[in-house]
Amino acid sequence: MAENPPEHGVDLDQSQFCCSVCLDLFREPVTVPCGHSYCRRCIETCWQRDEEAEGRYSCPQCREVFQPRPVLRKNITLAEVVGKLKVMGTMETPLFVEFTCAGPDDVACDFCCESRRHKASMSCLTCLASYCSFHLASHYTVPALETHQLVSVTVPLKEKMCKKHKKLLEVYCQSDKRCICYLCIIDEHRGHFTVPASAERATEQILLNMHQIGVQRSLQNRENELRELGKALEDFKVCSRTAVDNVDKTINMLISSIQMRRILAKQMMDMREKLAIAEAEKLQLQLQEEITKLRKRNGDLQKLSLSSDHIHFIQTFPALSTSCESPDLPPGAVVRPRESMAAASRFLDDLKDKVDGILEDSWSNFSATVSAVNVVLPPVPKTREQFLLYGCVLTLDIQTAHKCLSISKEQQRDVSVSRYAPYYVSRSDMFESVKQVLCCEALSERCYWEVTWEGSFCAVAVAYKDIARSSSDSEFGCNDKSWSLECSKDSYVFRHRSQKKVLSGPLTSWIGVYLDYRSGTLAFYSISKEMMLLHREQTMFCKPLYPGLGLKDDVQAKLVKLW
Repeated sequence: MAENPPEHGVDLDQSQFCCSVCLDLFREPVTVPCGHSYCRRCIETCWQRDEEAEGRYSCPQCREVFQPRPVLRKNITLAEVVGKLKVMGTMETPLFVEFTCAGPDDVACDFCCESRRHKASMSCLTCLASYCSFHLASHYTVPALETHQLVSVTVPLKEKMCKKHKKLLEVYCQSDKRCICYLCIIDEHRGHFTVPASAERATEQILLNMHQIGVQRSLQNRENELRELGKALEDFKVCSRTAVDNVDKTINMLISSIQMRRILAKQMMDMREKLAIAEAEKLQLQLQEEITKLRKRNGDLQKLSLSSDHIHFIQTFPALSTSCESPDLPPGAVVRPRESMAAASRFLDDLKDKVDGILEDSWSNFSATVSAVNVVLPPVPKTREQFLLYGCVLTLDIQTAHKCLSISKEQQRDVSVSRYAPYYVSRSDMFESVKQVLCCEALSERCYWEVTWEGSFCAVAVAYKDIARSSSDSEFGCNDKSWSLECSKDSYVFRHRSQKKVLSGPLTSWIGVYLDYRSGTLAFYSISKEMMLLHREQTMFCKPLYPGLGLKDDVQAKLVKLW
């Protein structure tokens, strides 16, 4: 039965059916164990020569060694295809797609005809030419060519040639940081410190490995952050919906006069939920994009690390050694969704038994609490220079100072204990029971300030404006309206709601305070040559905070000027 001719428009690269030894169409084709095919007579001739020279048998193309000598069997399918080609007599006409033809970005074989140049697979540094797999066969079968140095094709050989001397670039000038040829050493690079390209490659290979480790570590960190952020986001959604449901439960118990507030609360929390989730999802996308970049960079570095082309390595590595991490991304995502939404719920629980007037006065506080909810919190500064970016201007409020405290009137930053303060008169905002003073400034953002003191005791604190002034619990840290770090010559004690926590750390007379109002973070640092964290309190603030100082006898304190 006559065979149907091949469909029109389908081409065949004739080289795929030519023996790489004799460069002619296969005659009685056989296939060796590695998968390459040859004419039976050609491969037997090659193996006869191998047996006489080395006593082993190998593939002329891939050089895979076989032991013992394989039994050759005819490739029936290949023989039938070659037979059809001979019958049709189309040696000059392609019948199948040329899948080995060089593309615009490929290095073409220097020995293929101009109209059908194949993609080069290896370059010979001795011949200074690139070869496709078809024309490369002679380098494996001709003894005179077997000693030539072959490298995988990465860039055209002309890019590895010295433009001035037309010689191969084989040397690296460390003085000028460029690749040169041997003639350049005795020319414009005379007296320069030069090394073989392979030696420079070995040095930069170490740097590449170190850089790759850093990229892999960053990739792992970002992947961990992405997983943690995903878990936190799901947790936040659950907590947020629970809090929204609690809004219904709580406000429905109130009298009809607060029904309008109920609607506003739901809208506010829903809006904040969407904004917070949108911020978190945006960060997710940024993390995913950076992970993709890091994976690509890791792959490029791995591929470059395995390259046998020293020149290509040296020319390519500087571009890959630069960081691909985004400076806009935070080093880590910190989230506290449960506490954030639970604070809003507790706030509503406190309001349910109050009258319309109290609700009206407190509504702005609830709004501030919900607005402070975030899934992703900004990173905490690490160095004093970073903290100083949030330095704030503070002045002591004379109206709140105890009668025995003397405050400098010019700058209002220095305070000391004075036995007599005749110019102070009784004021409604002054502390009466303890020697304390608040600052004039209300803080509701990210702020940082420092305090120095001399004497036996100083309390560095923050408090709400409505802290008691005359009762027994008006001392900083002895109520639910203030947080205090008590400093003495031999210890640090953190106090809130009258509960004490003894802290460890270097004893200094210089204290730094960092407040992130929206995230509910209050941190105290001991400052000497370095900053040492003494205590970090994580809570939710519902009112603006005022820095304060508490002193005992013969103590002086000062707000450090950071601006």
